[in-house]
Amino acid sequence: MRSLWLKAVSLICVLTLAGCSASPTGRNRVLLYDNSQMSALGAQSFEEIKKSEEVVTDKAIVSYVQCVTDAVTAEIPGHYGEEHWEVAVFKSEQVNAFALPGGHIGVYTGLIEVAETPDQLATVIGHEIAHVLAEHSNERLSRNQIVGVGTLAAAVAIGASDIEHKGATMAALGLGVQYGIVLPYGRAQESEADVMGLDLMASAGFEPQESVSLWQNMAKASGGSPPQFLSTHPSHNTRINQLESQMPKASGLRQQALANNKQPDCERPNL
Repeated sequence: MRSLWLKAVSLICVLTLAGCSASPTGRNRVLLYDNSQMSALGAQSFEEIKKSEEVVTDKAIVSYVQCVTDAVTAEIPGHYGEEHWEVAVFKSEQVNAFALPGGHIGVYTGLIEVAETPDQLATVIGHEIAHVLAEHSNERLSRNQIVGVGTLAAAVAIGASDIEHKGATMAALGLGVQYGIVLPYGRAQESEADVMGLDLMASAGFEPQESVSLWQNMAKASGGSPPQFLSTHPSHNTRINQLESQMPKASGLRQQALANNKQPDCERPNL
C-alpha cells in the first residue's frame, strides 16, 4: 500500500513540475495538454453542440454576431495562432456565449437580447475569447487530471481500505475538491478573462464603459445572483467594480483604436 501511495505522489509531482506555467496575469497554474490536443477537444465539442442545439440561420442575426466577433478577434496578438474563428448562433433563451480552443465561438440568442448594443455583445465575446487565450480550459482539465491522482493518494495515505470508509473519504475529498479546484472557470479565471476581454474589445474600437451597462443588464435579467461565496463567478457588483478599475487603461486603448480609424459598424438586428 505504501508503494502505491508513493507512486501516486510521485506522479503528481512529475505532472505538476512538467506543466507548471504562469497565466497572463501571473497566476501559477499547471497545463498538461498541448495546443493540438486542446484544439481537437474544442473542435469535437463544438460539433457536438451544433448537433444538439438549434442553429440560427437568419442572415441579419448571424452577420451581426460575425461582425462583432471579427472586430474583436482582429485584435488578438499574432502569437496566439488562430487566424479564423468559426461562429455559430444558437436559438435559446440562455443568456450565454462560449469560446473553445481551436477558434470556435457560440452565442445564444438570449444573450443578444440582453446585450443591448454591439459594444455590450463585444464585452462578452471578448471575455469568452480571453478564456481561450489564457488557456483556462487546459488549466481546468489539468487540475481535474491531478485531482484524480490526488484523491487516490489521499485515500491510501489515511489507510481507507474498507469500501465504506473509502467511499466516505472520497466523498469528503470530492466536496472539498469540488469547491476548491474542479468547478470550471473559478473566480480568478473569470476576473482574468474580464480584464483581458475588456482590453480586446476596447482595442477593437468598442466603448469599454458599455461593459458596465452589460453587467447591470445581466443582473436585472438574472433577478439577482447567489451569494458570491457560493459561486465561482464574481458577484455582479464585484465584477462591475473590477471593470471600473480597469476603465482608464481600456479607454486609452479605445482612443488609440479610434485614432487608427477602428470603429466597428455592426448593426444590431430587431429580434
